[in-house]
Amino acid sequence: MFARSSLLFLSFLASGAGGAPAHTTVAPSLGHHTPAPDVRELLGAARGVAPALCVLAADGISTMGRWGGGMWDAPAMSIGGEVRTRVREILRARYSADDSRALLDGLSADDACVRHLAATLIGRSEDKGFVDQLASRLTSAPPAERQAAAIALGLLDANEGVDPLLRALRDVSADVRANAAWGLGRIGDKRAARTLVALLRDDHPEVRAATVVALGRLEARENVDALLRVLKEDPSAEVRRVAAWALGQLEARAAIQGLGTALRQDKSSEVREMSAWALGNIGSRETVDALLAALKSDESSEVRETAAWALGQLNARNAVDALAEAVGRDKEAEVRGTAAWALGQIHMDRAPASLVAALKDSDDDVRLKAAWALSHIGDADAIPAVTEALKSEQRERVRQALIRALLESGERSEEALTGLLQSKDEKTRELAVRALAGRRGPWPWPWPWPRPRPAP
Repeated sequence: MFARSSLLFLSFLASGAGGAPAHTTVAPSLGHHTPAPDVRELLGAARGVAPALCVLAADGISTMGRWGGGMWDAPAMSIGGEVRTRVREILRARYSADDSRALLDGLSADDACVRHLAATLIGRSEDKGFVDQLASRLTSAPPAERQAAAIALGLLDANEGVDPLLRALRDVSADVRANAAWGLGRIGDKRAARTLVALLRDDHPEVRAATVVALGRLEARENVDALLRVLKEDPSAEVRRVAAWALGQLEARAAIQGLGTALRQDKSSEVREMSAWALGNIGSRETVDALLAALKSDESSEVRETAAWALGQLNARNAVDALAEAVGRDKEAEVRGTAAWALGQIHMDRAPASLVAALKDSDDDVRLKAAWALSHIGDADAIPAVTEALKSEQRERVRQALIRALLESGERSEEALTGLLQSKDEKTRELAVRALAGRRGPWPWPWPWPRPRPAP
């Protein structure tokens, strides 16, 4: 149950409380002005908020585009559109001098949520005028304030913040060093790589992890050997995991052997999972054997699933038998579905029997991806199974994929398709009409993708 302060914070975001104070100006948006929030009131509402809710609110602000919804701003959210509207008002606000002072004061608050939210709002403001004040705090403020200032500088994405953050890499506080490394990676100035690499030997794993991620984002290919040593030797599984991510991000062919060893031998399933992703992202056929071994025998379903994804990415023809076996036998639906997707990525003329049989899988997503894969393969021998599946399939997206599979296999199957003209789903009816008319794509439904790669 949320604490009262958490509920008040949500209420503040949703209600538009505070109106438009006289001291606040607002950036123009679509030809009109939007009332701005009171920054001090917002920071006050954040005091005492549950940490998880605070992080979610700040992250929502971080990922929303300044003039509207960001890439991950879903059209419908459980807390309602009012909260999204309120956050957009915050992002459109052009802060007055008093607002700026309130945000800078918020960095020194004794409440962690207030500090976090203030740093996020400063960073999302795109106002480079904050840089000097933040740099000053990085050298003279208490540790908690220095941590928040480093976050704000990284979010501002200003080249002027590079030198202060480089100096902060020597801070006595591990949290400040970690945030400074993160900020440098986000800004992306390659000058930072030479200084950052020394922190791979830091005593604190959070600093080493942030440094590794920064080197990956900076595309510091000259540090591949150092990252390989981290992958092999670091005692922290989290640091090894992000080292695998960085090597994959760098698409470092020199890392193939080391990543293959980690995929086979690392005790952490998360390290093995990221190693599988990295091998797939590097895109070399030299990685196939290690990925096949992981698909067949790793005890972790996440590792097997990521190995299947990577084999599909590689268009590995010699992986067809192993992927087909995974479609038919793996106990986890996520693995079966991604293996089916991977088969659709591989160029072949005949569909494996297990892929055709997957049209009867108990899991909706497996059936969807199997039908999608069959549409890519275009095997005429699968037509009877596809037609039969259409008679019993209840999920509209799967029915759409089955229609596409029929058409791409050179078969109109008019009886089955005519029946679908009565579907309640508009897209299904449209596809049936197209199929009966002999028309081919483009298709108006999204292709099914496997689970996104693990994040650093």
